Amino acid sequence: MILCLIFKRLKIIMNVLHRKIMHMVLMITATWYWWCLRVGVVADPEINLLNKGCSTYNVSNVSGFYTNLNETFSELRAKLNNGSNKYFATAQKVSGSSPAYAMVQCRNHLSTADCISCFTAAESQIRNCSAANGARVIYDGCFLRYESASFYYDEIIMPGSEGICENQTASQATYFTTAVEALLLDLQVATPKINGFFAASRKEIAVGGGTVYGVAQCVETASETDCLDCLKLAYTNAQICLPGKDGRAVDAGCFLRYSNTAFFADNQTTNISPFLGNGNSSKKKAIIGGVVGGVGALLIIALLVWFSLSRRPKAAFRGDILGATELRGPVNYKLKDLKSATKNFSEKNKLGEGGFGDVYKGTLKNGKIVAVKKLDIGKSSRAKADFESEVKLISNVHHRNLIRLLGCCSKGPEQLLVYEYMANSSLDKFLFGERRGSLNWKQRNEIILGTARGLAYLHEEFHVCIIHRDIKTSNILLDDDFQPKIADFGLARLLPEDQSHLSTRFAGTLGYTAPEYAIHGQLSEKVDTYSFGVVVLEILCGRKSSELKIQDEGEYLLSRVWNLHESGKHLDLVDDTLDPNDYTAEEVKKIIEIALMCTQASAIQRPSMSEIVVLLKSKGSTEHPPPAKPAYVDSDKKIRGDTSTSTASSKSNATASFSQFSGR
Repeated sequence: MILCLIFKRLKIIMNVLHRKIMHMVLMITATWYWWCLRVGVVADPEINLLNKGCSTYNVSNVSGFYTNLNETFSELRAKLNNGSNKYFATAQKVSGSSPAYAMVQCRNHLSTADCISCFTAAESQIRNCSAANGARVIYDGCFLRYESASFYYDEIIMPGSEGICENQTASQATYFTTAVEALLLDLQVATPKINGFFAASRKEIAVGGGTVYGVAQCVETASETDCLDCLKLAYTNAQICLPGKDGRAVDAGCFLRYSNTAFFADNQTTNISPFLGNGNSSKKKAIIGGVVGGVGALLIIALLVWFSLSRRPKAAFRGDILGATELRGPVNYKLKDLKSATKNFSEKNKLGEGGFGDVYKGTLKNGKIVAVKKLDIGKSSRAKADFESEVKLISNVHHRNLIRLLGCCSKGPEQLLVYEYMANSSLDKFLFGERRGSLNWKQRNEIILGTARGLAYLHEEFHVCIIHRDIKTSNILLDDDFQPKIADFGLARLLPEDQSHLSTRFAGTLGYTAPEYAIHGQLSEKVDTYSFGVVVLEILCGRKSSELKIQDEGEYLLSRVWNLHESGKHLDLVDDTLDPNDYTAEEVKKIIEIALMCTQASAIQRPSMSEIVVLLKSKGSTEHPPPAKPAYVDSDKKIRGDTSTSTASSKSNATASFSQFSGR
């Protein structure tokens, strides 16, 4: 009896102890898990697939391309594991006829293990693109992209980007929306100013006690300006998700995300306050948003009701959708609208003369200012068909350093092209005309880099190679921020993928034209490279390439540049209107050497434009073979300088110094 009581007591005690021990274990486990959440230990590679795209064009040598692509992916993995930058890497293999370039970037709040896991998922997904010559996949945690040509420094905004939204709506919708907009605005402003282009932040919701979390990121090869432009668009796209609990906006080179649930640890928050300047804009916006949120919602409803009542079924003519710029084909403007916009092509509205026609300033019905170019290509049905085919192609060429073709009109004897309007006109006005001397050193460098980027896109990034054929300072327009835009595609030719060059009659401008084309009619993308080199020297010197001066003993610009380069007198070439305190001798020498590499007599020795972009963006000196003496065609159509036409130089030797790519 006593033993039974003892056993019962022991059983009760054991049950109590068991419950207490289990309670302690649960408490310890919960505490550990909470701590892990705060310090970011819990594994989450964030492999929610957001976007996937495969090029519609295939590589010609599938086996060779796969071999190179596999090597680039292996190199990316190694860099993420062991490199100095655990979140971003580029790799390229250019052996054989099918080069491969790749880039990966993880969100900076991921651990190395989670970053690798996300990359593994992305690699598996992107291989589904089969033999496509380019592809990209974007996850919450990372993105991966590959191409058959270098793309690292290209435009990072792609047409058609949009927000990606969750379906659930947040409570206290007005206050939630205000907090999210304020947070995203702060991230948009601060992230481009932060080293590495990544920021994670949060903001309290004014009512309800909740918190919103957000991250912003740009690819590390972008410029600060490109990053800001991309995030501005992302901010607009993410807003369509509100008042949804989660939203994202993705593009070719930036990422923006918000959520009412924490997806990064407290200790991974970025202090963005120093990068907002006086920008308490989000606070001001929050106050305004809180006051007018409800009223704004009522106004929107009222406007929607009014719009639905006032609509009438009507067939829409595309040219009437004024301001439409995201084209899949050319917008067809009405002739009467363009006549009205240009005041019947009045001389007062005439901006200048371009290839095959005059250019006029026009104001469309919605107040948008455009440039209208009148082309006279005759009455030939073949010429008209070629015109329409080329217009359709060029209207789909989108790059921040190429003039935007908004549309056309093919009614009547003249063909009309409608372009975006550039208030600052062309570069030659600032180098040789009435505004000479108003461009500083930094602006000239940005113009050189932007022009190189535009040409690299035409030659290597568009799905067919486009040769401009008439690169010169008068065909480089400047926007309000003095960013360059290549214009006048009247002479542009397409280079078939299976051809290294075309044989055609000369068309272009002497002084800018490569000798092999001017004399022998051999046209390749390296003709544009040569012209670019001449333009660079004109920008640096403030002097026309064909200009003769008695004090220079009748030297052409290229001849003078070479002689001073050989004697080490690079500073003697700098435009005397520039402030000597704005540049160094090394910077001047670097620009001159790049220009001379572009103007070498042998086309095969000239670097590609993507290689030029890398050189221009590199800091300090970069090893490369010394440029050979340039050749040029004088006013009598005689080749001067190095008259060698040898193409025996190995391409690998000519480009060896460009094989190393890195982040910012």
